[in-house]
Amino acid sequence: MEFLTQLGIAALNPAASTGTQWIPGHGDIIDSFSPVDGKKIGSVHSAEQPTYDAVVQKAQQAFEEWKMWPAPHRGEIVRQVGEALRLYKEPLGKLVSYEMGKSLQEGLGEVQEMIDICDFAVGLSRQLYGLTMHSERPKHRMYEQWHPLGVVGIISAFNFPVAVWSWNAALAWVCGNTTVWKPSEKTPLCGIAVQKIVAAVFEKNGVPEGVNGLVQGGRAVGEWLSNDTRIPLVSATGSTRMGKAVAATVAGRLGRTILELGGNNAIIISKDADLDMALMGALFGAVGTAGQRCTTTRRLIIHRSIFDTFVQKLVKAYGQLRIGDPLDTKNHVGPLIDKDAVALYLQSIQACKEQGGQFVVEGGVLEGPGYESGCYVKPCIAIAPNHLPVVQHETFAPILYLMSYEHIHEAIQLQNGVPQGLSSAIMTLNMREAEQFLAHTGSDCGIANVNIGTSGAEIGGAFGGEKETGGGRESGSDAWKAYMRRQTNTINWSEQLPLAQGIQFDL
Repeated sequence: MEFLTQLGIAALNPAASTGTQWIPGHGDIIDSFSPVDGKKIGSVHSAEQPTYDAVVQKAQQAFEEWKMWPAPHRGEIVRQVGEALRLYKEPLGKLVSYEMGKSLQEGLGEVQEMIDICDFAVGLSRQLYGLTMHSERPKHRMYEQWHPLGVVGIISAFNFPVAVWSWNAALAWVCGNTTVWKPSEKTPLCGIAVQKIVAAVFEKNGVPEGVNGLVQGGRAVGEWLSNDTRIPLVSATGSTRMGKAVAATVAGRLGRTILELGGNNAIIISKDADLDMALMGALFGAVGTAGQRCTTTRRLIIHRSIFDTFVQKLVKAYGQLRIGDPLDTKNHVGPLIDKDAVALYLQSIQACKEQGGQFVVEGGVLEGPGYESGCYVKPCIAIAPNHLPVVQHETFAPILYLMSYEHIHEAIQLQNGVPQGLSSAIMTLNMREAEQFLAHTGSDCGIANVNIGTSGAEIGGAFGGEKETGGGRESGSDAWKAYMRRQTNTINWSEQLPLAQGIQFDL
């Protein structure tokens, strides 16, 4: 395909890269099949441990030089990465769409997220600031400064095959760290394409080989990263089960983690909501990326007085969805990532029915011309109470659960009454309801929105959640601090050596 040629990855099948150097592999072959049409796009090799070790060693060596570059100079390099991504936005967006299955608009939007975080990181490179504190001792000065950690490991997921990596990499680089990236084994070609784009910029600017490492593979590579004492920080995006394993392993060696795990996100729809606005927020939140976002809307909590009216609107809107090839801009919903995801979708529908859920829009697998991959499914809607086991569980598919409420405090309890805590929203024109939802007694999620949906976070705010979502933060605000170590400094410029807390220690 033309976009593969434009990205220069048609003939590549490496296991790893240290930047400009591609390392062939002898491990298992990972074939990348598009869920769009079931066709094979390409293959890569899984890295073996000696190859992984070589990439990490190169990253360590590069760190010693890279950390000495002034932060604004590192920011200039990241600025150029953003410019290169602008040039390749269309072909890279098409690859994301084709390899992962999200709509072309979402694929292009994902590349735009990469561009945006590069722009953010450029400004950040001149603002890696610390505080100055007043000392209790005369003629003493106290302040804090931030230093880079070293090698940052990044484990990304298939649903955002490039954007979430960039959130981590752009910040890690301007902070003076090097990175080793394990792309999802379900979207390995997206990783290769990004690696080539970045490597060209780095080579042109004399960036040390090893600042941007990449290692292909599955679970074993994630375990190597988690166990590796040479890597002080591991950022992992994926399931809660995976995150718990990474957290336990990294904590066992007293390393750090940033975890972006499952979501079970709800929108509260008040009787005072703008129902047309609420409909659009719920619709995109539920079916965008075919329900394969951690911020996907999985539950609607609707006021009893408008429940029937809103459900009618929602059912009608679902009937207008166009499902098909995501590269066709007329379609709203593309395929699930693979047939394993389809199987989980069908299992959840069956479980919902067995547990008492009532479907108002039936699901199922689509067949016939255009659906040959077997990965296209129908977005569906069920009336199901919060306590059903299937509702408490995150299914990475377009299944939406509906429930009703009478009082706002009841709605907030329902919103909070799941193990996950990523994104949340309320649709209301009632100021008191909005403020109650945002108060410390309101939503317990890391993201809480008013009159927008649960999906579609901007890079300017710190992204992440609570409870089984992991508790980490990436992207904007002061998330950069996770990629650095804090150091408190005290300088005594007096002619005495007074001790803190007034302690006397005289000989």
